[in-house]
Amino acid sequence: MQGWQHFYDWHDPIAISLFGFDLRWYGLMYVTALLSGYMVGRWLVKKDKLPFTLDQYDRAFIWVEIGVVLGARLGYILFYDEHTLWYLTHPWEIFNPWHNGQFVGISGLSYHGAIAGFFIAAWWFCKREKIKLLQLMDLAVVASAAGYFFGRIGNFLNARLMGRETDVPWGVYIDGVLRHPALIYEAILEGLVTFIVLFAVRRYKRFDGELMLYYGMLYSTGRFISEFYRQPDPQLGFILFGWVTMGQILSFAMFALALALYPYLRKLSQTSK
Repeated sequence: MQGWQHFYDWHDPIAISLFGFDLRWYGLMYVTALLSGYMVGRWLVKKDKLPFTLDQYDRAFIWVEIGVVLGARLGYILFYDEHTLWYLTHPWEIFNPWHNGQFVGISGLSYHGAIAGFFIAAWWFCKREKIKLLQLMDLAVVASAAGYFFGRIGNFLNARLMGRETDVPWGVYIDGVLRHPALIYEAILEGLVTFIVLFAVRRYKRFDGELMLYYGMLYSTGRFISEFYRQPDPQLGFILFGWVTMGQILSFAMFALALALYPYLRKLSQTSK
């Protein structure tokens, strides 16, 4: 376990350097997440003979990715950033990658915000294309769960979103402190396990939107559990009772919404037959 515990001492965050350009593992894993989700979605359209053309799927993918990026950034500003009011009064700065004349990139994304942006973009696309939103969402959650695994691995390789201090033998040292590899837990629970379950039950869904609701429950449960091992955002700390994090509050809300919508969508499907 010694080699694993000191992973960040020997791990090089740069995967490839060519002509002065550094390709980091973080970016590479996010590209892998994007491509794997895209390919799984195309495979499902053909394999399960879903009511979409591949051209419709490709165009939907582009639009929802735009929604994901916008929603993820705005969600972070609203839920996590300590300068929310400043950004709301200076909205042009939300996506500004420059600071004091230097390119610093854009940091701070919220997964729950990405979900909201995804849903809004998907709703708009389906209305425009006259496609059933819930059918597209059932496809999207299976595909996105496949990609999510690689996204969280990318966060881990970039030493972001640290875990809490621990003494377990599989912990990883960060700045001399042994911590839970919380992002590995998230990759497994929120990504891999969620994908396996959804992939296995997709053929047995009883109404449109059921897989979407299962995703909401599975992801929220995995995220809620993982938050016990993940260091709270330093600008927020614990929100309630000295142990509840913002991630857990948002996950609880997401789970409750999915649970509340289940009987409604099931009844809606029965009355529309």
